[in-house]
Amino acid sequence: MMNFSVVVHKEPDSAYGVTVPDLPGCFSAGDTLKEALENTKEAIECHIEGLLMDEEFLPIPQAIEKHYQNPDYSDGIWKSVRVELSNISENSKPIEVTLPEKILTQLDNYAKKQGDTRSSLLVQATIE
Repeated sequence: MMNFSVVVHKEPDSAYGVTVPDLPGCFSAGDTLKEALENTKEAIECHIEGLLMDEEFLPIPQAIEKHYQNPDYSDGIWKSVRVELSNISENSKPIEVTLPEKILTQLDNYAKKQGDTRSSLLVQATIE
């Protein structure tokens, strides 16, 4: 899983608009804040899948504090959206990996604490 900082804008008489600063060109909207954030997860997944199809590297999400100075986001509300990377591609391939038992135990324990899977953590590590 990856967490992306997002900024939410709301004008009177309009839907909620969401921008993903770490993914230029990635944005979403919704009639409610909850809907806007759910739509943003889908937009992020689609955007990342496009980058991967184009064989581009994925940007590493930055902390919200990294974006505070940008005047484009000064009137927005900051949120964090968690995206499950396994949703990005329809096709997954099993692989065989050999790891020292103690490292594997640490990996599994860390995954459990994060609410992730071993595979999800390996994907995230690869991307980062």
